[in-house]
Amino acid sequence: MKQKIVINVVKMNCEKCKSKAMKIAVKAKGVTKVEIQGEHKDQLVVIGDEVDSVKLTRSLRKEFQYANLLSVQEEKEKKEEKKEEKKEEEKITLMQWPTMSYYQQYPIPCDPNPSCSIM
Repeated sequence: MKQKIVINVVKMNCEKCKSKAMKIAVKAKGVTKVEIQGEHKDQLVVIGDEVDSVKLTRSLRKEFQYANLLSVQEEKEKKEEKKEEKKEEEKITLMQWPTMSYYQQYPIPCDPNPSCSIM
């Protein structure tokens, strides 16, 4: 079972720190791919078979003092994802309901000379 693990490592400011974090991740058992992602390039994405995410996070914490495990997901193959997306697209059908006016308008008769007054 392939896993996708995302770990937030705060002190990855320089290229040396990024390469050190990647080396630590590559040494873990079962890792096949390591990437750095995120808006501030502070997320380490690890993909592999049966990777122990807790041990990996602990080893990163020893070096960088702060590493937070964000998510662990099952990695699906691209072919399966495309098939699922096509099935979902086929299931979605758009319907347009006819517009209806719920209120009917009636003319109100207006008499300029009222014959009755209440005062």
